[in-house]
Amino acid sequence: MANFISTFIIIVMVLVSVAFLTLFERKLLGYIQIRKGPNKVGIMGELQPFADAIKLFTKEQNNPLLSNYLVFYISPIFSLFLGLFLWILLPSAYNLWNLNMGILLFLCITSLSVYSVLVSGWSSNSKYPLLGALRGIAQTISYEVSLALIILSFMIITHSFDWLTLSFYQQHCWFVFIAPFLSLMWFTSSLAETNRTPFDFAEGESELVSGFNTEYSSGGFALIMLAEYASIVFMSMLFSHVFLGGVDSAGFPIKMAAMIYLFIWVRGTLPRFRYDKLMNLAWKSFLPVTINFLIFFSTMI
Repeated sequence: MANFISTFIIIVMVLVSVAFLTLFERKLLGYIQIRKGPNKVGIMGELQPFADAIKLFTKEQNNPLLSNYLVFYISPIFSLFLGLFLWILLPSAYNLWNLNMGILLFLCITSLSVYSVLVSGWSSNSKYPLLGALRGIAQTISYEVSLALIILSFMIITHSFDWLTLSFYQQHCWFVFIAPFLSLMWFTSSLAETNRTPFDFAEGESELVSGFNTEYSSGGFALIMLAEYASIVFMSMLFSHVFLGGVDSAGFPIKMAAMIYLFIWVRGTLPRFRYDKLMNLAWKSFLPVTINFLIFFSTMI
């Protein structure tokens, strides 16, 4: 029972943080572009996320006539479920689900997220969502390889599949100082994995309207956005855990907030990549480097 209570508390906290992350992002992007962000609803726009949620969930639901109705509605729910289910892997003493094979479960769940994007685009029975889904899937699968190889390097160092072991090994020196290049590649792969700028090809407005979620409105669109922002918070937490001392280290919330800030800063600064350069980066740059690091760590151990 205590396990389920701790999971419920974690999920509620994640949903609240996602709500205010949208406000933080809009405010920060506003200041980057030398303008004000949301500032009308409540004090300095603090109630804007709640106004957005009420607007989204009370809008008229769009039903494409030729869509695969049941799958079309289930896929956003499945996407959000995966985004929240990842949080049972939170490697902390306060999370009672600490798993001995947590790293393998993380790789399994992140690979499942491809199916929600595929099914969302396919079930709409529209060409733009399908094209956006195909591009998003190719991108996600490409960068999952580099993510898996990077985490495999640290598994070799710690001799464990448990996330908590990473904290133990960083008590005297953070992994970001041991492998700075791997930390940069992990951050870049996290951007690509969460479909964020400069790798937001699944949502290329100029050619694919809004990508795989073009036909979604109202609650379905809100659930897809919730899943995306929940994965951003999770990847920020994971970066802080793997490279910046672990979840139970001092100042962890500040490190996590700094990583979220970096996600938004990149969006406000960099233009969108070209698609062939994205694929070249994954297969011709990241893959050889991560394999070399893997061999180096295995021989060093």
